Amino acid sequence: MIRPQFLWLAAVLGLCLPAEAHQVNLVTARVALAGDRTVRVELGLKGSDIDRLIGAKVYDARQDTVDPAAIGAAKAAILSYFETHLAVISDGTACPRGDVAILPDGDGVIYRTRFACTGAGDIVYRSSVLTGRDTAARHVVLIARDKSETQALLDAGHTTVTLSAAPSSWSTVERYLLTGIEHIFLGYDHIAFLIAAMLWACRLIPVIKIVTAFTVAHSITLSLAALDLVVVTGRIVEPTIAASVIVVAVENFISRDIDRRWRVAFLFGLIHGFGFAGVLREVGLPPNAIVPALGAFNIGVEIGQIAIVVIVLQVLGLLDRLPVASNR
Repeated sequence: MIRPQFLWLAAVLGLCLPAEAHQVNLVTARVALAGDRTVRVELGLKGSDIDRLIGAKVYDARQDTVDPAAIGAAKAAILSYFETHLAVISDGTACPRGDVAILPDGDGVIYRTRFACTGAGDIVYRSSVLTGRDTAARHVVLIARDKSETQALLDAGHTTVTLSAAPSSWSTVERYLLTGIEHIFLGYDHIAFLIAAMLWACRLIPVIKIVTAFTVAHSITLSLAALDLVVVTGRIVEPTIAASVIVVAVENFISRDIDRRWRVAFLFGLIHGFGFAGVLREVGLPPNAIVPALGAFNIGVEIGQIAIVVIVLQVLGLLDRLPVASNR
């Protein structure tokens, strides 16, 4: 009789196939606050996201570029969208917007304008660009003021940042913690690897060894890569991660010796760490809070990983009892 675990093996092999497991919907903005309370905003996002937002066709997927003529034709719709979803506010009132430029930029679109704020209160940047449509999207804001730069991370639940004050340490930790949790749940290849590695687990100790080895390994390479101390191209990382899933899954047909699998988990965990770092590199680390942000992201990944392991162990336990129940 084929054990129910092999039903999971088919799913594991399928989960490692999607090529876009690490795709991040990302908006990047540079916001410069001047002494005269003028705010210059330059925002960029991918052409395919523009098409999703306004129903246009400015992006050519085959060429991975945007069509300048199509952007010109869609300019009114693009402006209308940004006027609705982006504002700079002072004393509770929207600051007047100056001339706007919509520019093609390789595979993306640049939105550039300035706001002239008055009053003496805090100046707030508010944006739901992309995050208002896709809750998985992130909006990185690089804030330049007084010859210094800080960084904020916005999402669907947090759409504002005060420009006249640096983001609090807690808000930074919270954003990156949630990003880490979300990424592990969206990282199908990482989930598939964990499932394959635990497939024959009948005792808790081997599972603890596997998860600990995987965690230590990917934490090392995640930190090294996020700090740009070690850089490995995604062209190497992504296929190797997929191969790691296949190797461990196929090994289940050959050996049930799960007690020694922690060594394999550590080896491939080093590669998976570069995958996690790829996401963190796209989001970026705030220059004023590199260590808290990196630590929060890493902890978020571990929280998500523990949740997945608990769920998988429960399901495997239920499947393992099915043959016994059917023989009664």
